[in-house]
Amino acid sequence: MLQQFSKQKIATAIAVLFHCIGLMGILLVDAALFASLTPMNLLLSASLLIYTQTSPNRDFFLFMIVCYVVGYGVEYLGVNHRLLFGEYRYLPAMGWQWNNVPLVIGVNWFIMMYCCAVAVQQFLNFMWNRLKDPDQPRRSNVGFFAIVIDGALLATFFDWVMEPIAVKLGYWQWLGDGSIPVFNYLCWFVISALLMLLFRLLSFPKQNQFAVNLLLIQFMFFLILRTVL
Repeated sequence: MLQQFSKQKIATAIAVLFHCIGLMGILLVDAALFASLTPMNLLLSASLLIYTQTSPNRDFFLFMIVCYVVGYGVEYLGVNHRLLFGEYRYLPAMGWQWNNVPLVIGVNWFIMMYCCAVAVQQFLNFMWNRLKDPDQPRRSNVGFFAIVIDGALLATFFDWVMEPIAVKLGYWQWLGDGSIPVFNYLCWFVISALLMLLFRLLSFPKQNQFAVNLLLIQFMFFLILRTVL
């Protein structure tokens, strides 16, 4: 327990430090330079999630791989064939690309799906165990459709918070008149819901406080930038 608690604290401290450096760098030094470090930050965040995952098993890594493949795949369809999200293109700030899609984008999908799913799961667990009758057992897997729907809504809300800042920082560019289409958020919800369903069906420990902390850190990061920029 002490070792696991220490992992959570170490990972959270590292995430806070790097996001604070990025925030100050974007606001006070060189926005383009620090935005170009985003791929490194995503890889670090994913590594910390793996580091803090309790007993990572085959199902956990399967979820991670599926999120990456699905994330890259839907972005490929969106960028190259305009089948999903709307008309947009990725810019150099997101790092190396293959077929016009950043290689790191699948990592971002894993981070977002995992953090949102774990956050909803832990909230539902907390509410159940707090409000349950004394004779009812404690649970760590509360909800099924609530994980799918609420997790997808949370991921879509995060995308809504992030989108304007991502455009300003040069992560990607919406074509046409530059407005963000509603279709983008509809696609985010549907794809997120399918990945949330996989999260709920696979069997691996789904308690990771660092995932919740990272989600909150990223929310604050983009909310501050959305307010200031």
